[in-house]
Amino acid sequence: MIIHRLAHERGRTELDWLDSRHSFAFGAYHDPAWRGFGPLRVINDDHIKPGAGFGMHRHRDMEIISWVVDGKLAHRDSLDHEGLIEHGMAQVMTAGRGIRHSEFNPEPEKPVHLLQIWIKPRQRGLEPKYADRQSDPADRRDRFDIIASPDGRANSLTIQQDALVHVADLSPGATIDYTFAPDRLGWIQIAQGQARLNTSLALEEGDAAALRHETQISLHNPGSSPTQLILFDLPPDSV
Repeated sequence: MIIHRLAHERGRTELDWLDSRHSFAFGAYHDPAWRGFGPLRVINDDHIKPGAGFGMHRHRDMEIISWVVDGKLAHRDSLDHEGLIEHGMAQVMTAGRGIRHSEFNPEPEKPVHLLQIWIKPRQRGLEPKYADRQSDPADRRDRFDIIASPDGRANSLTIQQDALVHVADLSPGATIDYTFAPDRLGWIQIAQGQARLNTSLALEEGDAAALRHETQISLHNPGSSPTQLILFDLPPDSV
């Protein structure tokens, strides 16, 4: 079963410095039909204006992944980590029993585009942690590069949940395949460009597809520009 989550149907927060689209209920956006998917709780598609961002704030008991689609993000947290997260980089925070952080666009003229992802952890009250990783463009060109996993496989960032997060950049005309175990859930988010799922479902930028009881899928870029997508391989709803 495949459910098409259209980009324009997502929730939206518009501020003078932020344009954010919410795949799931978040903040003032309430949608009982889209409260999460398996342990996936948040996918916020954020565009932040130059010199602006999120001030220091607190999180608990969530795995927080940020993927920078374009631009730069200045990170600071209560674990004394400070640095720049740039295009093609992912960062992971295990909020656990509590972490405070801020995220700002340090550029004077260019906006930053990122996906902020929250995944429910395997248990509450874990030790807070932070890590980041640069994804090599060659590793994700027309194939899946795993950026987060429960065991840090293939140099990926470790998250405290049985979930796999992959990024792929599809060249025009390229097709890639993925196999899910029979009991797994899948979510595909189009960060840039367009894709065709299983030759029939057209996905535009910002669209997503929620997958249940699907084992073999293919993704094709039918356009003339590159496509970037995020694929989540998730445990069943009961986990």
